[in-house]
Amino acid sequence: MAAPMEAAPIRKNVEETDDPEPQVNSEELDDTAGPAEPRVRETPEDILFEAAVNTIAFHPNRDIIAAGDLDGDVFVYSYSCLENGNKELWSSGHHLKSCREAAFSFDGEQLFTVSKDKSIHILNVEEGKLVKRISKAHDSPLNSLLLIDENIFATGDDNGMLKLWDLRKGVAFMEMKNHEEYISDMVIDQNKKMLLTTSGDGTMGVFNIKRRRFELVSEYQSGDLTSIALMKRGRKVACGSSEGTIYLFNWNGFGATSDRFAVKAESIDCMVPITDNIVCTGSMDGVIRAINILPNRVVGSVGQHPGEPIEQLAKSPDGRYLASCAHDQKVKFWDVSSLSSIIVDDYRKRKKNKQLSALSKKAFGGADDFFSDLQEEKKEEAQEENDENESDIEDTDSD
Repeated sequence: MAAPMEAAPIRKNVEETDDPEPQVNSEELDDTAGPAEPRVRETPEDILFEAAVNTIAFHPNRDIIAAGDLDGDVFVYSYSCLENGNKELWSSGHHLKSCREAAFSFDGEQLFTVSKDKSIHILNVEEGKLVKRISKAHDSPLNSLLLIDENIFATGDDNGMLKLWDLRKGVAFMEMKNHEEYISDMVIDQNKKMLLTTSGDGTMGVFNIKRRRFELVSEYQSGDLTSIALMKRGRKVACGSSEGTIYLFNWNGFGATSDRFAVKAESIDCMVPITDNIVCTGSMDGVIRAINILPNRVVGSVGQHPGEPIEQLAKSPDGRYLASCAHDQKVKFWDVSSLSSIIVDDYRKRKKNKQLSALSKKAFGGADDFFSDLQEEKKEEAQEENDENESDIEDTDSD
């Protein structure tokens, strides 16, 4: 911006003192540049913590994110795309051991947390005050948490115990142990009737919470089942595994898988659905992959925590941002707004390339979007057909 022009000094006659003084901008004479406006970023800046973050959760209607770490501390930050716009609002150190899961209430007024110390805490979001503590909620350390409605929530522990709680009564009204190992994740259908769980014993559990009964467990899969998501408008259930495979179940066909998809990753430790077809996964290799379900394709990389296992992913309420936390003690933000426009063609030949396509500017590869990659694909395939002997592309599928 050009510096303002200097104005000549204005003299005033003594006889004209009764007339109104002419308005002079006092800043006209100031040739000093003011403070620079904050730079607007594509995504909020990374948030660095003193310990590894296990869990993150977005507020349902405000630009606020909560994080629970390995030391048992809970932090709440406001986030912004302005440079230096992230601000810590408050922190809580009530947990004695690692905070493993956090979730905001549906109205956004309370924050629920569960811990390795076997306790459940409910905190006031405005001030961070402890509203309610259930000290010995389980006999084993807690590992998972799911809010079902404004009164009901579910918890799972390291020993496979599932409990459902009613805030109005303050006690658990349903307790079932149908898993042999820890409950890693939970999800519920749109009708708030069927609760699905994944476990370290390699099975998916099905519970009818309306009738308060256990329905069944699936057949055993290879490795731990680590995460779960509803896809295809609830018609498909996707489960991630420690072996790097996504197992698919039909709704009402929970006993056996309908399909499986091996991803070239060390593991799939967490997943978040972005659309009805695309799910983002986090792995031990630190890469966040966008994966299309049926047809099963790895679309590309959303971002990464280089070499650091990813603990959890969370999607913002408006669907624009994906947040991730990993062992590097950082919470990172990724722009996933473009994923909703990606359509994977079942008949399109998969591109043979050893590097994942970058789906955001911050992902390795630096691609602005995925579509520039798609536009070049036909040209590359034509070149390969014309001169296969000179092709330098390795004959291995992309991740």
